[in-house]
Amino acid sequence: MKKRFRQKIKNSFLKWLYPGMGVKRWGILPVIGILLTVIGASRLGAARYFTQKLTTGKIFNALLIALGIYLIFVGVKELLTFIIRLFLPQKENETGKGLIDIIYERKYLEKGPKIVAIGGGTGLSTLLHGLKQYTNNIAAIVTVADDGGSSGRLRQQFGILPPGDIRNCLVALAETEPMMRDLFQFRFEEGSDLGGHSFGNLFITAMTKLTGDFEKAVKESSKVLAIRGQVIPSTLSKVALVAEHNDGSRTEGEAQIPTKDSPIRNVYLKPNNVAATPEAVRAIQDAELIVFGPGSLYTSILPNLLIKEIRDAIAASSALKIYVCNIMTQHGETDNYSTFDHLNALITHAKGRIIDYVIVNTAKVPEQLISKYKTEDAVLIKNDIARIKKAGFKVIEEGIIEAGDVIRHDSEKLTQIIVGLFEEKRHEPR
Repeated sequence: MKKRFRQKIKNSFLKWLYPGMGVKRWGILPVIGILLTVIGASRLGAARYFTQKLTTGKIFNALLIALGIYLIFVGVKELLTFIIRLFLPQKENETGKGLIDIIYERKYLEKGPKIVAIGGGTGLSTLLHGLKQYTNNIAAIVTVADDGGSSGRLRQQFGILPPGDIRNCLVALAETEPMMRDLFQFRFEEGSDLGGHSFGNLFITAMTKLTGDFEKAVKESSKVLAIRGQVIPSTLSKVALVAEHNDGSRTEGEAQIPTKDSPIRNVYLKPNNVAATPEAVRAIQDAELIVFGPGSLYTSILPNLLIKEIRDAIAASSALKIYVCNIMTQHGETDNYSTFDHLNALITHAKGRIIDYVIVNTAKVPEQLISKYKTEDAVLIKNDIARIKKAGFKVIEEGIIEAGDVIRHDSEKLTQIIVGLFEEKRHEPR
């Protein structure tokens, strides 16, 4: 057995010497440098012993030592660069960054603040795009109440938790090749058995069936996409979101709630005593910064706060807590809502004062986009800032929109504001 082990080690070592590996030259260079340094130092020492005069021989030996040290430095540097780039995502491999830039960036991000982002849908993924440029210590806590579209079909057919919001967050935090990210977001065309499904949803479904564990499937998918941070389902229980309306009626199902014309009075989970994911609770307890939204108020953000353990952990946390308010109302959820109405619904369902700052957009939205949203019965949210301040909350007013075909938050500007608030708090005298 020892003989086989020694042979295995020998074979593994010999692989480094195979042609085309591109590593031999950098391994040999430090060896040559060490030999030149030793030879130069020994000759120079001997020369000094016999004479104190500066001779051509001494100069030559000193140059020999300098050359040896240089070869050692270059060889070790290139060897480390070669090894590090083997383990970097393709994107960073192709940027042409120097070794020191790569190491600095990685170490800087690893020392970044511990941030928890709570929500779901495209709003949360927009925020994550920006935050991952600032820290690796991100925990996205995502609702699993979705029961519409591809997620709803997979949930019903395979009995798994909905993967859609999880997938969006994984892709947002991904550091793998762009092709892999595009693959996870690829959606099959209607007209086939796979019509409407995204590849990422199918991948997470297959991984869940393979491992027998949705949480493990998410972790394995995280490895495939080489994400910065982690994506955590708020609960591993199968839950349904229920809305009580002002007319006394109830609507069950996240996808069905916006179809009801009556305004929402409150929402709750069914069953209402589900346990939070332990990792979600730990992430909140360790957090230095907690961000809510942006995203659908009743169907993306609030379902997470309806879980008692999460709600209690947030209330007990000393982290800076920020709510990013939406820019437009959402038909069937927040019709005619102002910024204060959004905040009030959040505080009411959380059963406590869990917000320090509210970030609102003050930039002008192009008229053509306002007209486009009117066809969907969505309008600009009224920023009743004075009312929010009167209630004792701090407000940050900034232009943070990115207006393309749709209205979204500018992830870079939003991150700068959030990071700025965090840095201010961190440097406050205690």
